Amino acid sequence: MGQEASELHDILTNSGFRRSQGIAYRPSCEGCGACISARVPVGAFSFSRRWRKIVARNADLTRALRPPEATREQFHLLRHYLTSRHAEGGMAEMSFSDYAAMVEESAVHTHIVEYRYSSGPMRGALAGAALTDALGDGLSLVYSFFDPGAPKRSLGNSIILDHIQQARAAGFAYVYLGYWIAGSEKMAYKAEFHPLELLMGGAWRPYAPVEF
Repeated sequence: MGQEASELHDILTNSGFRRSQGIAYRPSCEGCGACISARVPVGAFSFSRRWRKIVARNADLTRALRPPEATREQFHLLRHYLTSRHAEGGMAEMSFSDYAAMVEESAVHTHIVEYRYSSGPMRGALAGAALTDALGDGLSLVYSFFDPGAPKRSLGNSIILDHIQQARAAGFAYVYLGYWIAGSEKMAYKAEFHPLELLMGGAWRPYAPVEF
């Protein structure tokens, strides 16, 4: 980990690249530009009634920032999440060593954010986790996963909302959400965090949904 690596990571993220272990990548499919980088400008983000309800619903969760070290507990939750939500995806057969590589092989400043139940029968259990990079201007959600057995909590949205709060508290300008694809049902949730900015034509532009 070094200053040069962190600075290069910042530049690449702002240019639409994502990190996977020590590799920076950007989809470049011939004739297709569907994958668009998305970020939330935290200063302009408004906690609407819907978002406040989700925050309140998860007020009993405790948050802890952990070093980028894979644990079996995290992996078991990840496997449960993948089996429930992404059984046909490319990560479905991930082994613990694969997960450890995803978490631990990085040349930039990264950490794991853990969320735990603080009350009830699940007290102390891991409810969700996010592998998060700290950039010069914001937080980048590399990958997040959560307990699929608690759908009423909207844990996925809760993790994003908490990162927006963390970014504000740290004085960061953005939370980077990765790629968004118009019309993708699994990625539709990202467009709900408006105002949203998309990297289009080499510049970050406000997302303006098309209304019919």
